[in-house]
Amino acid sequence: MSDIEKVKKLREATGAGFKDCNTAIKESNGDLDKALEILRIKGISKASKKMIRDAKEGVVAISGDQNKTSIIEVNCETDFVAKNDDFIKFVKELSELNNKNNSDIEKLNKVKMENGSKVEDNLVALIAKIGEKITIGKTKTISNSSTINYKYLHTIVKDNLAKLAVIVSLETRENSDKLNIFGKQLSMHIAASNPLALEPDLIDKSIIEKEQQIVKEELKNLGKSDDIAKKISLGKINKFKEENALLTQAWVMEPKKKVQDVLKDLSINDLRIKEFSRIKIGE
Repeated sequence: MSDIEKVKKLREATGAGFKDCNTAIKESNGDLDKALEILRIKGISKASKKMIRDAKEGVVAISGDQNKTSIIEVNCETDFVAKNDDFIKFVKELSELNNKNNSDIEKLNKVKMENGSKVEDNLVALIAKIGEKITIGKTKTISNSSTINYKYLHTIVKDNLAKLAVIVSLETRENSDKLNIFGKQLSMHIAASNPLALEPDLIDKSIIEKEQQIVKEELKNLGKSDDIAKKISLGKINKFKEENALLTQAWVMEPKKKVQDVLKDLSINDLRIKEFSRIKIGE
């Protein structure tokens, strides 16, 4: 095989430019495996310079079925790259692998993709080829016994890739049209209302503490006495919890009702919301 043919083969395998491939072939004395390693190392060098930049664009992907469903966020710097064919192909395959590996990022990075290279090496090669910082963000796999998972994608980029994605798991032995309609509507509600937890008391304490500090400063600036401020603060925090917990939120399709009321109206005795995940690019 001539050097020109090796350069062509190396370009096809890595997506790197002619000059970089030609240099790597010369440095490796024509050994394609060594040339590939040289480019990988150079790719890491290029990638490291890009890691200080912000990556707030990208896509969220959902894979799996109603029994086991996974969600993964992959970030890049620009919306243009989020629609790039190579980026989309990488994320789609990554999403399937993420579902198989239960959103275990450490395992996922070591898994081999279709081209025979590990996820972490393919990520480096993609960064070197595209020229932007690309990172794997939040991930979640939902798989419970006696549950049905429902999903919703908002602002779809392509197929199972979007800017916002939701999975919600409903625990019940029933499988009916009214359950499926509710599951779909509930996933849309979660997308729109962004609940922080299933119930008020399950909201992270650090979030509540931060909100309490904001309310305290607000009341202090209004010159309220300590007793009055304490009462007002308690009311505001309770309202904050109610508005940010899924079960006590106003149902987006009928705001006079809460989600827990709609759940009760379905008259499915064993039905309960098990868990959910909502990921939006840039949040």
